Amino acid sequence: MSENKLKAKLKNGEVVLGPFVNLGSGALIEIAAYAGFDFVIIDTEHGPLDIPTAEDLCRVAHGAGITPIVRIRENDPPQVLRALDIGAAGVQVPQICSKADAEALVRAAKYAPLGLRGVSPYTRAARYFAHGPQIFDRLNEESMVLIHVEGVEGLENLREITAVSGLDVIFLGPYDLSQSLGIPGQVNDPRVVDRMKEAAVQIDRAGLTVGTFADSPEAAKRWIDAGVRYVALSVDTGIYLHGCRNMVQAVRG
Repeated sequence: MSENKLKAKLKNGEVVLGPFVNLGSGALIEIAAYAGFDFVIIDTEHGPLDIPTAEDLCRVAHGAGITPIVRIRENDPPQVLRALDIGAAGVQVPQICSKADAEALVRAAKYAPLGLRGVSPYTRAARYFAHGPQIFDRLNEESMVLIHVEGVEGLENLREITAVSGLDVIFLGPYDLSQSLGIPGQVNDPRVVDRMKEAAVQIDRAGLTVGTFADSPEAAKRWIDAGVRYVALSVDTGIYLHGCRNMVQAVRG
């Protein structure tokens, strides 16, 4: 199997950019690749996408040269398995609050001896058994585990979470954190920003990649300055709305 380019870039210390994808359009995946994004997060948590659609989008992403990550709804082994079996380069999992949560996720995402991921050689991830059983060691090396820490409980347990082997990215979710702090949606409030910046320093010191969401280039640059290297830059629906609105306003004033 081919190298996970996204994982390689992060190991090299690069900053990577990619939008969340809620629309089931392969054309939008290709456009994201041609625009220069490094990855897409195919969102089965908040969007309407199902697994067959996500698999087709992974297939398009690989063809276009952009890395597909699948976000699932919850830390559930069958969902982890399906996201990886369809050929996602990594699984992104919300609401990780404890060391036990993170350990359970790694067990579900990795084959033995690193975990207990169910084995089938006839999946897209395993190249339908075209390369034999040796592919499972390679999948362990190349697949990524990305976790959302997006609540006060998770931040309080961050030191223990970062000690779990097998994690690649810890994604700080500003919107859910704002809700956890009792100020839902106020992602620019100093109480949210300060907690995220403190967490980013802690994650970086643990040798893991810090990720977060930014709804604009300006916000992305601020978070990059704070140490974030995995930037989820907006959502396909929001990008399309923003572009359409700017064009309409430019004509109508």
